[in-house]
Amino acid sequence: MQNEPFFGLNPYHIVLVVLGATIIVARWLPRLVSHREPAAAPLMILFGAGISLLLPELVTLPDPRETPLPWELVSELTVIIALFGAGMRIDDLTPWRRWGPTARLLAIAMPLTIFAVAALGVWLAGLTLAGAILLGAVLAPTDPVLAADVQVGPPQEGAEHPVRFTLTTEAGLNDGLAFPFVYLGLIIAAEGTTSGSLAFDWLLRDVLYRILVGAAMGWLGGRALGLVLFHIPRDAALAETSSGIIALAGVLLCYGSTELLEGYGFISVAVLGLTLRRIEQNHTFHRRLHDFSESIEHALTALLLVALGTVLPLLFLDLTWVQVLIAVLLLLVVRPVAGWLSLIGSNLPNRDRAIASVYGVRGIGSIYYLCYAGSHMEFHNEEALWSLVALVILVSTFLHGFSVGWAMEHASEQTEEQ
Repeated sequence: MQNEPFFGLNPYHIVLVVLGATIIVARWLPRLVSHREPAAAPLMILFGAGISLLLPELVTLPDPRETPLPWELVSELTVIIALFGAGMRIDDLTPWRRWGPTARLLAIAMPLTIFAVAALGVWLAGLTLAGAILLGAVLAPTDPVLAADVQVGPPQEGAEHPVRFTLTTEAGLNDGLAFPFVYLGLIIAAEGTTSGSLAFDWLLRDVLYRILVGAAMGWLGGRALGLVLFHIPRDAALAETSSGIIALAGVLLCYGSTELLEGYGFISVAVLGLTLRRIEQNHTFHRRLHDFSESIEHALTALLLVALGTVLPLLFLDLTWVQVLIAVLLLLVVRPVAGWLSLIGSNLPNRDRAIASVYGVRGIGSIYYLCYAGSHMEFHNEEALWSLVALVILVSTFLHGFSVGWAMEHASEQTEEQ
């Protein structure tokens, strides 16, 4: 002990210093030129990559391709909290025609995007059919975590612009609705396209049953949590306390119980937020629940983005120009065109339709889906999938992060009637 240097420079403490400084600088730096913070996400990824290249001895994170479980668990927790928060943000579900653009994006734009990305994966990248379908499912959903800047504001803020309402509800629901296509990729990888179990295993179980169970469990969970928070006991309701931990507890309970019943937990926690927000709508506890869950979401997101940056140089070792082309086509052609086509005939003006079509941010949800698939099945093209998905996340955060403020400022003045 006496011979050890006074300043030991413990690597663990150095990591804490570097991580804290990275997140602070990424959040602070954009404010030198703008009051907005969307640019923080790509900066965290780039700073993480810089740390990996400059201080490689400090980076001990597991390769997500070889050890996906830690990445899967952290990204899963981040997404379910973000989905709950997206549901909590919606002040008013009516008039029901507000949901028209959302339904179009979910039922038309997302399948079109999955099909187009899968086709590009097969024709350009030489992926297997299973790998291509998985790629489409991983990259199709709008991310509820990094898309917060195009979503509606916190509970009780009101004046929800149609574009923000559409992108919030799309982000809240399409993560769960992309899951059937992940399972389709897994089924084809395991059994091929000639399997007679496709009709039952996929259409009846993975599409119909899991979606219905997810929605039902979210509604039941929201009603039950509402009773515990606001009504029982009437003279000492939990909603009168300042503890926001009940939000996290309710999300975990609803998500876990839904998954035990083989339903889609992502759908259940989004519906949980929507349902709970309808109970005692004017109570201030809704804002406290939202703010608490949002703080956890931001903290986990920051850690994940820096972590993704640190493994980015490793993932980009397998990057090819074909994958770059697919990423560019997805972000600049596939999603905008699919979104625009799906919104033809909707009540959105052309300018708003363009914004809703373009701002399909990709991020944390894609990390989770790819980790989930990788932990359940060995894919021949897994290295290529990770390289492409990492590139899409990086480009998407830059493209959407630096332009979202301008786009929302130029959206129409229209607001839905409350």
